[in-house]
Amino acid sequence: MKVKQNGTKQGLQWIINGFYLFRCSPVLWIILCGAWLSFAVILSNLFQFTPVANLPFNIGQAVFTILSPVFLAGLMTGCKALEQDKNLEISHLFRGFKENTIPLITLGGISLVGAILTFSLFSLIAGETLMELLLEGKRVNENELKTVSSNMLSSTLVALVLYALLMMATWFAPLLIMFDHLSPYEAMRLSFLGCLSNFIPLQIYGISLVILAIISSIPYGLGFFILIPTYFASVYSSYKAIFVDTSET
Repeated sequence: MKVKQNGTKQGLQWIINGFYLFRCSPVLWIILCGAWLSFAVILSNLFQFTPVANLPFNIGQAVFTILSPVFLAGLMTGCKALEQDKNLEISHLFRGFKENTIPLITLGGISLVGAILTFSLFSLIAGETLMELLLEGKRVNENELKTVSSNMLSSTLVALVLYALLMMATWFAPLLIMFDHLSPYEAMRLSFLGCLSNFIPLQIYGISLVILAIISSIPYGLGFFILIPTYFASVYSSYKAIFVDTSET
């Protein structure tokens, strides 16, 4: 696989391409995305009183994090089917449970461990007082406020940097595992390089999605029925633009 550097305007083009894929089968797209989100809500509610150690999420959310690459890879096979003028099917959502399942679950496990380590480091830098303020709403006096404010800034900056690095390493990894049969480590390495090489168009892509999310929320959030499927399809579009299979060329 070869990483290709794209122009700045491509960030917006990926979203447009994603909308074209959504337009090919809008009803099924809404059903598939609704099923995925419903699964996340059900898991969270079933285990909402079963936290993972002292972390701010429960077992259900941890399980969903591990399985997310599997579902995402399935949706991406649906994008590939539409690109090849085939039909989008409900079964595409579960395709990751039939192909490359172990590497995808391993990727999900790595993502979970990365999130836990990031939160743990955040907690360590933040200190006990700040964590009690954030998680339990504990009141602080004037003497503690200066320390808490300083710790909040430094811990937040560290957490944001670590989380950004984790996102870069896992953003395209499910697709690289599903379509190119790479190992989780190699997929994460290439995903990181792909994001790093296309940092500016990805910033345009992210800013555009934020603006579209604000617009989508105005008519009672109805715009998200279009934006969420478009977002998933745009991930596939950006993957196709950034990664080139050298064996085919």
